[in-house]
Amino acid sequence: MTSKLNRPPTIYHVAKAAGVSISTVSRVINASPNVSEATRDRVQEAIDRLQFVPKAEARARAMKDFARIGVLTPFFTAPAFVQRLRGVAAGLLSTRYELTIYTVDSIEHLNHYLSTLPITAHLEGLILLSLRVSDESAAKLLQNNLETVLIEYPRQDLNTVEIDDVAGGEMAAEYLISKGHQRLGFIGDTTDLGAYAILPITLRLNGFVNKLAKHGLSMPEEYICTSQYEVKDAEANIEPMLRLSNPPSAIFAATDLQAVGVVNKARQMGFRVPEDLAVLGFDDLDLADYVGLSTIQQSLDESGRLAVEIILSRLNDPERPLRHVRLPLKIIERKTT
Repeated sequence: MTSKLNRPPTIYHVAKAAGVSISTVSRVINASPNVSEATRDRVQEAIDRLQFVPKAEARARAMKDFARIGVLTPFFTAPAFVQRLRGVAAGLLSTRYELTIYTVDSIEHLNHYLSTLPITAHLEGLILLSLRVSDESAAKLLQNNLETVLIEYPRQDLNTVEIDDVAGGEMAAEYLISKGHQRLGFIGDTTDLGAYAILPITLRLNGFVNKLAKHGLSMPEEYICTSQYEVKDAEANIEPMLRLSNPPSAIFAATDLQAVGVVNKARQMGFRVPEDLAVLGFDDLDLADYVGLSTIQQSLDESGRLAVEIILSRLNDPERPLRHVRLPLKIIERKTT
């Protein structure tokens, strides 16, 4: 007969260890917002120390037909994230796995998900889109054997799907210079979102500036425009650059939405695109083809499909080595360059 000491810990043990009520532990497990950060941390520490697995989760792990893949994402409505999610959904379409999406808006929110999802969310795998993963969170994912793929964030201890954003900026500069341009501008959102999300825009700008320097060119401050990731904001913020007495002859936009904003405003102001002003975007969103935008393609859908492929292959064979895939970038030339 199994002794009480050998029995798995229960929610009662967690509550006692954390010095809280059972209902408080339940709220933490179910990601209720009605718990203070200090209490949540105390309960989470007790869960980790006792290696507590909720009964519902233990039952779910035993169910052969129970299968879900989770996706953690910021900026759920941004087109680039939607296209990545579309790739994930397409990859799961003919499988028995369902897709569950969790949106993140702060480092506290992200850390809570990474603390609780491995033990409470009934997931077989987890995909993170452009989110930072700390050493502590990575250790928890590995400890709970939750197959994980990071898109756009490099870690050697987890599967990754990446692009080279610096190389993307260099590619943009090389392409526009090859078209005969020497006065080159840039528009993008280089705002620091803090510790939870990855914004590759600064890397693209760095690559762009570095390649210009190698060609003996420089970019003055007035040729750099900060804009949010939306068309209307780009239209408003690019106008001062276009009104300069000697404006750039080509602009590299760090995203397609900002590129469309530049094209719209330039045409409103009487610029001919691309004769007077060439515009190059980045991403190759669906709309890029529709509006004839030249851009750098980064295979958004493919990154989602590939993340699913990596997870499913590791679920079928846990001994498979980790994969670190870098997707190629490609210039798509249309009507704006």
